[in-house]
Amino acid sequence: MMIKKIIFGLTGILLASCDNDIDSTKTTANTESKTKNSEVFTPTQATLYTTAENTTLRLSNQGVSTFTEATQPLETDIAVFVNPNKSFQSFIGIGGAITDASAEVFAKLSADKQNELLNAYYSEDGINYNIIRTSIHSSDFGSESFTYIEEGDADLNTFSIEADRKFRIPMIKRATGLIGDDLMFYASPWSPPAFMKTNKNMLQGGKLLPEYNQNWANYYVKFIEAYEAEGIPVWGVTLQNEPMATQRWESCIYTAEEERDFLKNYLGPTFEKAGLGDKNIVVWDHNRDLISHRANVIFEDPEASKYAWGIGFHWYETWTGGDAKYDNLGSINESFPDKNLLFTEGCQEKFDATAYQRWSNAERYGNSMINDFNHGTVGWTDWNILLDHTGGPNHVQNFCFAPIHADTRTNELIYTPTYYYIGHFSKFIQPGAKRISTTTSRSTIESTSFQNPDGKIVTVVMNKTEAPIDYKLIVGTHEITYKILPHAIQSLIY
Repeated sequence: MMIKKIIFGLTGILLASCDNDIDSTKTTANTESKTKNSEVFTPTQATLYTTAENTTLRLSNQGVSTFTEATQPLETDIAVFVNPNKSFQSFIGIGGAITDASAEVFAKLSADKQNELLNAYYSEDGINYNIIRTSIHSSDFGSESFTYIEEGDADLNTFSIEADRKFRIPMIKRATGLIGDDLMFYASPWSPPAFMKTNKNMLQGGKLLPEYNQNWANYYVKFIEAYEAEGIPVWGVTLQNEPMATQRWESCIYTAEEERDFLKNYLGPTFEKAGLGDKNIVVWDHNRDLISHRANVIFEDPEASKYAWGIGFHWYETWTGGDAKYDNLGSINESFPDKNLLFTEGCQEKFDATAYQRWSNAERYGNSMINDFNHGTVGWTDWNILLDHTGGPNHVQNFCFAPIHADTRTNELIYTPTYYYIGHFSKFIQPGAKRISTTTSRSTIESTSFQNPDGKIVTVVMNKTEAPIDYKLIVGTHEITYKILPHAIQSLIY
């Protein structure tokens, strides 16, 4: 079919037309793969896309190669093994958060740069995001801390999302217009209003006072109803952002038992009574380290579990030392196969304006995405989609990186390597795809694969080493030999 190919530079995007054999048609998340286990998948040709450090390759189409009959691999060979007959979880999408910070920066851009930014993320010429997360009133990423009610209004009589209509909602509407039917929009609270908390402060942790459990549950309903009145369909909510972190910004603590009981006794029933029983509720929304405990406590309680679509997680557990705890995800996937795993936030901390092109930032994303998906994750949500040249705005100076930054002094968009690494997944894997069995013969390369609803397979391969690697892609009884450059990522479509 004829589609547009995107040609990337480090600081901009040039669109050109070309022919290729990738079907970019969007599908719904419930679509099943056309290739059944009883059918024999025989690949014929593969199209290769590459992004590599110290080159100009940025999601660059490197042409088509032809599969040949596979031979027995040797122990000295490096190989990626794909078995299309073994499929796992269904893919729902990839995206990022439109925060107040992202929307404030976006509003400062010229009209052409706004269009470029939106197309870069949400169009088929860009990287095809379909997930949007936002905050229920303020998070740290924005110029101020605020709620939707007057302080002390427990009955929510003054509830209004007027503050969001200035920057956030207009940007969300433009993004959702590009996404179309595959949109998955969800929201997360960082803190209840101060008067509802033990510390009388939206910042610095504290807990929800028991006498406000119902009022706070009603607040979620008000949010959903207000956003849907704006024409923004709400897929669901997470119960609380980072419920075990006392932060200097908006935060609120729930033990596992407290979160379970709030879900079971208040939030779930309140959604049902309000006619919002179809909205999805995601628990935890914090790091992988303690996720198993949260899952065990909530999902082992039938009355709480029935309200939980799944469990969300972030990647910041490495702040205490050690590596990312991907095995915890696999344990939950095995223990609670009826629950979904959703990556809800990750970003590179400690913004440094001299390090926009730091390659390890992108490799952190590639490593997380490959391993999260290989351990059962169904969707992946980055943090801010856009920040300025300071890594903000952030009202407590918690400045971070985003895949794209805007220098609002010069009206320039700055594309970081992270943007392209995410694109190797989001541009080619379609909602409704099924993850299929993929392994590697060496720890020097990492890989995952999905089969799209049209039957095509997308295999992503990443090399974090300093050396180029020759490897075989072995799919059933056929193979192709490829080379992946140092510090590179590839997408193979066949």
